[in-house]
Amino acid sequence: MSELKFACPVCGQHITADSSTSGGQLECPTCFQKIVVPQAPASADTKFILSAAQVGKPRPASIAAPSEILSPAPARTSVLVIAALLLLLCAAGAALFVFREKIVNSIRPHLRPTAKLPANIAWSLDLKNTTFPETNAQGRIHGSLFVSERASLEGGRLSLRQGKTWPPDLGITLQLPTQPGEDLAGKTVEVAPDQPPPVPYLTVRWKDDHQQPAKQDVKRGYALKLAFGQPAKGRLPGKIYLCLPDEARSVVAGTFNAEVRKPKPSPPKAPQTKG
Repeated sequence: MSELKFACPVCGQHITADSSTSGGQLECPTCFQKIVVPQAPASADTKFILSAAQVGKPRPASIAAPSEILSPAPARTSVLVIAALLLLLCAAGAALFVFREKIVNSIRPHLRPTAKLPANIAWSLDLKNTTFPETNAQGRIHGSLFVSERASLEGGRLSLRQGKTWPPDLGITLQLPTQPGEDLAGKTVEVAPDQPPPVPYLTVRWKDDHQQPAKQDVKRGYALKLAFGQPAKGRLPGKIYLCLPDEARSVVAGTFNAEVRKPKPSPPKAPQTKG
């Protein structure tokens, strides 16, 4: 004969009885209520505590053992969740690596610090309040401080640049609307931001973070005030104020003494043959 343990449905007292009494009635030794002995379990190592039924009342459902209630979730679920998270992190890392250059280039203009301008130069697109500083042309180009180290005038193309080689580290080039051989001495040029074409064609040059040459062509929207002096010893002095409407608030102002160069002759046209 085997024994079975069960709980009183009234007071919860655990009772041990012989399995042969299953289905019979007995009196709880604690609350003295008549109860029906439950059926013995099929397996002796069951994790459930059997519950008896009070005589004349339906039998309550069996109560799960504490070890069953508090048992942890299967370890396999946790492993799958961790694996999924690792897979997502690897995919995100791969995407960042592939598109890193595009991401950096898109945010670089907003992260680049703006170099501080000299006290005598102010960024303004309003030409009414601008003046020519009596110092060498300088300012800020593409977020970097600029000082003109070389100025040249070839035909109607005026160039101010910083750096000993070409392409320059920083520079601007203005293609003035002049005819070949036209004398610019004593002339002035003004361009308002809202002035319609034709206006001088402007090219801004710089070197990127990898020291590779870069440039931007500006066709309109900038402010320019330019005044030329009188030529002397193959040079033409002048004054410039140039303000660009870019995010870096580029501006160049001051004096220059441009080397006057003869325009390069155009290549001869190939003779046409008569058929």
